[in-house]
Amino acid sequence: MKVVIDASNLRAGGGLTHLVALLSAADPPAHGIDGVDVWSGARTLARLPTRPWLTARHNASLDRSLPERLWWQRVELPRHVGDAVLFAPGGATASPVRPRVVMSRNMLPFEAAERARYGFGVTRARLEVLRPAQARQFAGADGVIFLTAYARDHIVPQLARPPRREAIIPHGVDPSFRMAPRPARALADASAADPLRLLYVSTVSPYKHFHRVVEAVRAVRAAGLPVRLDLVGPSDHAPSREALVQRIAAYDPGGRFLRWHGAVAHEALAAHYAAAELFVYASSCENLPNILVEAMAAGLPIACSDRGPMPEVLGDAGAYFSPEDPDSLAALLRDLAADAPRRDDLAARAHARAERFDWGRCAADTFEFLAAVHRGAGPGRAAP
Repeated sequence: MKVVIDASNLRAGGGLTHLVALLSAADPPAHGIDGVDVWSGARTLARLPTRPWLTARHNASLDRSLPERLWWQRVELPRHVGDAVLFAPGGATASPVRPRVVMSRNMLPFEAAERARYGFGVTRARLEVLRPAQARQFAGADGVIFLTAYARDHIVPQLARPPRREAIIPHGVDPSFRMAPRPARALADASAADPLRLLYVSTVSPYKHFHRVVEAVRAVRAAGLPVRLDLVGPSDHAPSREALVQRIAAYDPGGRFLRWHGAVAHEALAAHYAAAELFVYASSCENLPNILVEAMAAGLPIACSDRGPMPEVLGDAGAYFSPEDPDSLAALLRDLAADAPRRDDLAARAHARAERFDWGRCAADTFEFLAAVHRGAGPGRAAP
């Protein structure tokens, strides 16, 4: 059998990172799969690894506009699938081919309270349209891959009918982020000149609550504790960016303890993890929080949001707070700063738990699931 991957909507970001890591770790012949064809634009195909079973497939339409790509998915792609199973890791495909497997990657369309954080505008409208569109994709697929049980349990009840098959297959973590926990520094050894270093890595979006984290750290500093917060990540939402910038300017105009670095290269992230002593993760909406997993692998003690799949991913290896309540986070940061042995314990637990997130395991489970769907659904064909 063969697998055909529709990667026509994967051009950057986590979806492309997942595809490259998945194919780099995969061994499809071990699951009875003779070959894998990947259809996408030229830039995406240039990122793929070289494997004897992997064939990069290009069509000029896939470098063009979204309507042209959708037309290609609907009309052209079925001609190239044959009796293969079609896999859409980006979460959607306009192709009617069966059997097909899609991946659930985005929780925002399925959580009304989180969508509402965007108010009224283009992003909110896009999310409102995306929810029924993705729901149809999942209900009509022969298989759906969820990244967490949380995502499955919240999405499936919103579908017109459950997927024919489903699997929970979490991503792996880049080996460059794996590092042994460092001994926790006692608060007494920190000072204004050498403060305890806190880190938050994410995209500045409404549901990431950056400004609340800044408010909490300001309160901790006001209580006399020597801490410094480094914020890393781009912004995709102007009001959230403005709320963050305004608070930094008001609370720490000299940049003594609040620093937003903006977007940094993927290769530079490991240095930020290595320099940190305590990680803060304040998101309230995730499918699988990849950044949280990175911090776990980096051997950091973690103060974590108690929302979404975060408790499922981190388990008893973290300390939790309400991401919308800066007082909740401030109290937790004061406790963790004062308790170096607890930070040591949390770091060790998180690092051990991060072993569950492995690209080799992800690839094996993914291709075994694709093979099982093919066996159960029969040869590829257009849906009636």
